[in-house]
Amino acid sequence: MYKHLLIAVDGSLLSESAFKRALVFAKEMGATVTILRAIPEDHLLIYQAEMLGTTQTQHTDQARKNAQAYLDGLEAEARHALVPCNAIVTVNDHPHEAIVETAQSQHCDLIIMGSHGRHGMTGFLLGSETQRVLAHTRLPVLVFR
Repeated sequence: MYKHLLIAVDGSLLSESAFKRALVFAKEMGATVTILRAIPEDHLLIYQAEMLGTTQTQHTDQARKNAQAYLDGLEAEARHALVPCNAIVTVNDHPHEAIVETAQSQHCDLIIMGSHGRHGMTGFLLGSETQRVLAHTRLPVLVFR
């Protein structure tokens, strides 16, 4: 049925739980997985403009390294589970855009992600990346709570 799954992770316990459940699903389907970690641009408030370029680049590079190290661990879990896997780190202030764009560019046929289940005023104010993904993709989305 599904052959290539995109699993979006954010480092939370919830997304790790969704990742583990997605691995079981992928193994049962005989699917390949792409793990995505979207990190935001670094927007530092610096009072000296000449410091901005170097500092921002350093912070973004370190964030990329941290995200890649995190994904390396998840990729090892996938290999241990005998699920073909690749991992992608992307920089985007809007994770839902990164998720949708990566799913399209990698030719995924299902997006899997966790949801914090925010609702009411909290959900309205904080928004939901899951809701945004659902609104901006035509691909099926499997949401784990």
